[in-house]
Amino acid sequence: MIIRLLTPADFDAVDIVHRAAFASTAFGHQGEADLVRHIHADGDALVSLVAEIDGQIVGHALFSRMEVEADGVPLRGAGLAPVGVLPDLHSGGVGSALIWRGLEMLHGQDIQISFVLGHPDYYPRFGYSAEAARPFASPFAGPHFMALLLDKSVRLPESGRARYAPAFGPER
Repeated sequence: MIIRLLTPADFDAVDIVHRAAFASTAFGHQGEADLVRHIHADGDALVSLVAEIDGQIVGHALFSRMEVEADGVPLRGAGLAPVGVLPDLHSGGVGSALIWRGLEMLHGQDIQISFVLGHPDYYPRFGYSAEAARPFASPFAGPHFMALLLDKSVRLPESGRARYAPAFGPER
């Protein structure tokens, strides 16, 4: 498996991955493919990676710019979404490889905190927790809204806020 940066030539294949990945979930969302294109068009993509096996794109993960404030101080933040893997390869390590590589790249960009809205049994393996996200105002508060401090010198605030890139819509 090769993990590499997404190129403009990859968008159609990434669309297929996300449509297949999310059609097979209980959520059945189909907006993830469009979301990837919008985030890139807006210039808010920080890290956008594809997983390739035998020349076929089988997975994609995107970290986008977020507006984050902790106790009145801005933090450099990234949101992880979407992450998609072709259904036949679920539980095969493709998604994990994409996320680990993306987190490594965020460290290189001096991103201080990352958020994800996802399954509370999956994302903690990467260090995300609902506890770390709790101080941040968000319409997604609860066990599915998680954060990961990437900069160990940053402490959790008493209060804060986290806003996703505009492509996510007015609620985020």
